[in-house]
Amino acid sequence: MTAPPVLGTLESSLYARDLGAAEAFYAGTLGLGVVMRQPRRHVFFRTGASILLIFNPDATAGGPQPDSRLPVPGHGATGPGHYCFSVARKELGRWRTHLEAAGVAIEADFLWPNGARSIYVRDPAGNSLEFAEPALWA
Repeated sequence: MTAPPVLGTLESSLYARDLGAAEAFYAGTLGLGVVMRQPRRHVFFRTGASILLIFNPDATAGGPQPDSRLPVPGHGATGPGHYCFSVARKELGRWRTHLEAAGVAIEADFLWPNGARSIYVRDPAGNSLEFAEPALWA
């Protein structure tokens, strides 16, 4: 039996206990628009056609909140996660300059064997963030 087609990624999540620091970084430093927030539980950001969900793992690991109207199963992670932003090759240099000017340490900046460039940084929670051109997976 063949699986039905997948259209793409609608949302992805990372975890951070300090949602205020996460919002300051993703909205302030990276300029992402906040879609929704619930204090001490989550803050969500628009990233092009998809959504980046930042959850406090302490609030989501146990499953649905007792007062929740939605039966979302528990989820969470320990340790740093990874998220990759798709960026036009011509904008990667501007991103590096912007991040450095904001005091964000560049962890790595290199070309993959196929010639695609990636820049890696960490968010305040220690998650690994990559800014890469779409040719990385061409």
